[in-house]
This record gives sequence, C-alpha cells and structure tokens, in this order.
Amino acid sequence: MVKREEVLEVQKKWGEGIVQIGSLKNDPRACEEATENMIDTLYSFERGDVLFKPTKAAEAQFRLDKEAAKSYFIGGNDKFPEDQGFALMPWTNVRFENASILLEETHAVAMGNYYFTDTDGNDVKVEYTFKYYRAENGELKIDVHHSSLPYSG
Repeated sequence: MVKREEVLEVQKKWGEGIVQIGSLKNDPRACEEATENMIDTLYSFERGDVLFKPTKAAEAQFRLDKEAAKSYFIGGNDKFPEDQGFALMPWTNVRFENASILLEETHAVAMGNYYFTDTDGNDVKVEYTFKYYRAENGELKIDVHHSSLPYSG
C-alpha cells in the first residue's frame, strides 16, 4: 500500500527540484542537468507517455514525453516556442496543500493547491492533480501531472 508519507516526500522533492532549477538559471549546463535529473527521478517517462498538462501551456498544452516536459521547465526548445521556462522564475519555495490524497495498493492520487514563492516573497497559487505509481525499484513516480491557474471569473 502506498503511504501518505511517500507522497509527501515526492512532493517535497518536486518542489526542491523546481527551486534548484531556478537557482541554476545562469549556468545553462547545470540547469539542464538538474532538470533532467528531476524529470528522470520523479516522472515515469521511461515507461512511456506521462499525462503532463502544465500550468502555462496553451499551444502545446499536453506534454507526453520527456523532451516536452523539459522544455516546459526550462524552455529553449524550438518545438515549443511558447515555453519561457516555468522553473527559471526563479522560485524560492514550493509548498503543497493537499485537499486530499487517495492511497491505493500500487498508486496514489493527490489534488490540491501548490504555492510558488517568488524572490519578492509573493506566492502564486496553482491547482494541481498528480498521480503517482510505484515503480519497479519501489520508488513513487509521477505518471499524471495536471496543473492550472485558478478560475478568475
């Protein structure tokens, strides 16, 4: 059975990865390596498609492979000209507030808000749903990532 603490640990690592990527934005090689490491560690692209719907993507709104996800986080890919590198803000903190976490034998689903803190201390609230599955190595990996800005009416 997947445990709540495991989900919280993946969320913590995801937030730390986003902060690290932004902190390296002036060193393109290190930034790219950190992004690839985060994606390889936390997402399940090695199994095939990941259902990845990032927040600030309108033209290529669904990102199913590693190349597309990487572009969203750090930009620089001509196939995705709208990408400015969400993780390059830079953000100083990412905080998850789970509305609920559904725990199953081999997977979990978490939904709620996460808050991205900018360098001025302002938070940007984003809604998310992540699904995690237990990989063969025993680690939880993300295979569904949906996030969006709250409805503003």
